[in-house]
Amino acid sequence: MTGVVLKDIRKSYGSVNVLHGIDLEIAEGEFIVFVGPSGCGKSTLLRMIAGLESITGGEMVIGGRVVNEVPPSRRGIAMVFQSYALYPHMTVYDNMAFGMRIAHESKQEIDRRVRAAASSLQLTQYLDRLPKALSGGQRQRVAIGRAICRDPKVFLFDEPLSNLDAALRVATRIEIARLSDSMPDTTMIYVTHDQVEAMTLADRIVVLSAGRIEQVGAPLDLYERPHNLFVAKFIGSPAMNIIPSSIAQTGDTTTITLTGGKSVTLDIPSAASEKGKTASFGVRPEDLRIATGEDYLFEGDVAIVEALGEVTLLYIEGLVDGEPIVAKLSGIVDIKRGQKMRFAADRAKLHLFDAEGHTYRR
Repeated sequence: MTGVVLKDIRKSYGSVNVLHGIDLEIAEGEFIVFVGPSGCGKSTLLRMIAGLESITGGEMVIGGRVVNEVPPSRRGIAMVFQSYALYPHMTVYDNMAFGMRIAHESKQEIDRRVRAAASSLQLTQYLDRLPKALSGGQRQRVAIGRAICRDPKVFLFDEPLSNLDAALRVATRIEIARLSDSMPDTTMIYVTHDQVEAMTLADRIVVLSAGRIEQVGAPLDLYERPHNLFVAKFIGSPAMNIIPSSIAQTGDTTTITLTGGKSVTLDIPSAASEKGKTASFGVRPEDLRIATGEDYLFEGDVAIVEALGEVTLLYIEGLVDGEPIVAKLSGIVDIKRGQKMRFAADRAKLHLFDAEGHTYRR
């Protein structure tokens, strides 16, 4: 089996600690996505798996073998970088064949693998072209095809779509999803800052912050059941609305008092010892709806209206200092700047976090 196991992986540059003990098990054939803000350590961790960065501490296991000191060429991995890294003087065919020629594969095997990879990535008609005659999306597909030709057991992607425009990102993301489906036994580890890529490609997402894992889980698990405030605000676009509150009543349900004095009851249990403590109330923009009666969460003035066609974003001021509340409504709505609006949401969709930022469990 060619899974990847990280045991207490640490990385330091001199006195600067970058990764602080990463523990993670990745199953054979799993598609794992690392996400997190810039500087969280996700690309460094990927490069350590590839063997391009040394390991300061811990144990890296690939396919049941400890690879801490194993060079990249002997790890059974292939990596696709953010930059295409194609040889400009070589044709598409020669770029894809280069690694196999270095490994002294037979001409017949090289030709078979190159043409099979080109067919799967819709590159057959471009095999005789130089990279300068290709679009950005085609060049990235060539880089992916070159990695496929190595027949890797572990596929690594380091933000491969970040240099593409929006339309090419969508098209190439679909190609990567198809590639994953066509290689069910190949483990894929993908680094991105794009939530759409993470949510649509991953079997599981690993959320990193400041060199530590905040949460690991299926995309919808992270969206619906974030473990803490960091994950709640990082997963989802626009981010989850967070409103300061205090706990007024505990028990099988919890009643909180929002900034401004409004009381809200949540279907979340809490202990008597929590009464009177500060907390953070969370609701996602897409879970908000316009309230028609007195059963509402909060009210405020509409400061900005962003009509995007399929959705309308409303930015509500007057509830949280310095940061508006965002409501994401379906379609086109007839709401003007300056209107005072009330918003409600299903109680099952509401979240509550304690003073340390940890979620209250349902």
